[in-house]
Amino acid sequence: MVSKESGASAALTHLWSLREDVLVEDGPERNRIVIVTKWGEIGIDGADDVVLASLRRMSLGPISLENVVSGGRADGRTGGDGTPDNRHEWAELWQVLDLLSGSVVRSLSLGDGDSPLLSAVPIARNATLLLPAVSQDQPVRLSRFAAIRPYNGDLLVESPLAQYHVVLHRDLAVHVVTALSGSTSVRVVAAQLRAEPSVVADIVEYLAGTGIVLVGDVRAPSGEALFAEDSDPVLLRWSHHDLLFHTRSRMGRYGGQTGAVFPLADRMPSPELVKPVRSGKRLALFRPRMEDLLVADPPLTHVLENAKLCDDLSDRALSAQSLGELLFRAARIRSVATGSTGTDVRYDISDRPYLSVYGLYELELYVSAHKCADVPRATYHYDPREHVLTLVNDSQAELDELLDGARVAARTSLQPPVLITLTARVARTSWMYGGIGYSLALTHVGALQQTLCLVANAMGLAACAPAVDPGDATNSALRLDWPSEVGIGEFLVG
Repeated sequence: MVSKESGASAALTHLWSLREDVLVEDGPERNRIVIVTKWGEIGIDGADDVVLASLRRMSLGPISLENVVSGGRADGRTGGDGTPDNRHEWAELWQVLDLLSGSVVRSLSLGDGDSPLLSAVPIARNATLLLPAVSQDQPVRLSRFAAIRPYNGDLLVESPLAQYHVVLHRDLAVHVVTALSGSTSVRVVAAQLRAEPSVVADIVEYLAGTGIVLVGDVRAPSGEALFAEDSDPVLLRWSHHDLLFHTRSRMGRYGGQTGAVFPLADRMPSPELVKPVRSGKRLALFRPRMEDLLVADPPLTHVLENAKLCDDLSDRALSAQSLGELLFRAARIRSVATGSTGTDVRYDISDRPYLSVYGLYELELYVSAHKCADVPRATYHYDPREHVLTLVNDSQAELDELLDGARVAARTSLQPPVLITLTARVARTSWMYGGIGYSLALTHVGALQQTLCLVANAMGLAACAPAVDPGDATNSALRLDWPSEVGIGEFLVG
């Protein structure tokens, strides 16, 4: 829903426009207009001239609605020249703007002909911008979930709690936002910036309307500012980074394109299906016969019902045959093909035992062997196509750092016989999925860890998936080209 309350000072102008990805088209039938948005197509029948003119002009850029509806104002009262009441025209326009609220951009302008001060760009289907009345002495502050970043030459303020991104076009808006890092008031900010309090108030009201800025109360008699966010039991359980990551990886609160949109396909080719083979000593791994597995394996239901993660691994060495069988059954490449997802873009995909959306398989496996018969103590990269280990690093100090970090994270008393580190070449997913590439990689990590656990249990091995990784030690020990390849998960087996 859109707010019909202007709340503006005489010096400021409220402007309206449509998101840049919105198209306004004439429908196939007379008196029908079709609005194509990121949320789908919206057909409007019997739209009057005011609605048609407003939408077409809004598709070209920010406009003042009062310049479209002749002889009136946004509140529907008569103009200064005595023009008749036009409440009906405004009612029709508000109804359509409410319907399109997820695609309507609201901007605040000084009315000097330059760019607006700021623009509130909707990122949710039913975005609602209601501008509260903020007195000059009420406590105001940025939400702890707010973040500021560069955006097309401007600054963008976002919050996972907000249904809008706010683009700061001019210095005054930037200075107001940065002045709200702690509890303050419109009067104080205006004095600091030597700005008109009414202008600062309108900027703050826009930010508060999106939820990026909080409006608090004063506790008597201490005068302490109280903000609802600080005592909300739901929000207290979320960190800024986790909630922002969640919303950035879901379509509902993400301002950009999402899904299989191939955002980089026109500029660069699809990343390699598998990581190029490193130079170094190579160890061929044992390959079990599928016929033997089908005869000897316990039933799936038995494995599922009895699968468990071991709290403490024994000091017994793992056999090279067991390691080879585990990787063969859980992570090898079974076949290679070409994918398209029904588009003209072609790319290589593979089939492996664990789940990966559209066969992208961006994960890499590294084996840090501590006690594994016939596998020298060192760190290796696993080649899923050839089913081979390649030596990456034989530094015993760096290996110990990895193993000790995994031991502490898993709360085991001994270094694990084998640590499998999962990394992600995020370009494999971001090339196709853009903003949700990393979240997909995390999903795939869970799928691979589950597969490794079930296979290990079926083989009678102990398994553990520690919740914390060794941090930057992973990048050094595995010789990763960070951030093109990043550590993303671990798995212990013995």
